[in-house]
Amino acid sequence: MAITSSQAGTRIDEIAAGIYRISTPVPPNPALPAGFTFNQFLVVDDEPLLFHTGMRRIFPLVRDAVASVMPVEKLRWVSFSHLEADESGALVEWLAAAPHATPLCGRIGAMLSVEDAAGRAPRVLADGETMALGQKRVRWFDTPHVPHGWDAGYLSETTTRTLFCGDLFTQAGADPAPVVESDIVAPSEAMRAAMDYYSNPRAAAAQVERLANSEPELLACMHGSSYRGNGAATLRSLAKILSA
Repeated sequence: MAITSSQAGTRIDEIAAGIYRISTPVPPNPALPAGFTFNQFLVVDDEPLLFHTGMRRIFPLVRDAVASVMPVEKLRWVSFSHLEADESGALVEWLAAAPHATPLCGRIGAMLSVEDAAGRAPRVLADGETMALGQKRVRWFDTPHVPHGWDAGYLSETTTRTLFCGDLFTQAGADPAPVVESDIVAPSEAMRAAMDYYSNPRAAAAQVERLANSEPELLACMHGSSYRGNGAATLRSLAKILSA
């Protein structure tokens, strides 16, 4: 673990071989009394990839965290689940900092936003398509409206069996452990009860089951701790709750 901004509390942790979680805390406040985190994930390989850009206002913090591991200008792919400030807000800043980087997204995301916003043609992945980064491979899943956004989708890294699962298991807390092996369904459901961010929970259940079929061993969550263990069972627990 390394603290890369003592003032903001941004830290970077290697949570799997060559996969780093960058996390910036939000202190407790009236809207989020337990605090919150915004996480990005860096995959280091021949063609490094960043999943989630972070908001524009935290771009310097995330950039410095990446720079603690590798030269920022060597970043090759910038990906995210869907159009939203914490997912893709700093896309233009990342493309400026890494001149050889290309947006990586699904077909709907490219059509709705990325082709216009990026100023650089994206690499579009079809549902289920895989792509090599070097030793590692990523696979794209189309998950429209899961949990929100027509353009939503997720990446998995198949060699480490890591699923970058975005908002699916959003957890409160300003200083969560980078990785836990305990339940993340209950705390994420508590967050959903307080601030329901699913557009169609029943429809989402079938998409979550598709993700479970990839048998992930690490669920890389955008807010809160990542989870190591039986990711398929955790996803199926969530799908059961959503279907009800």
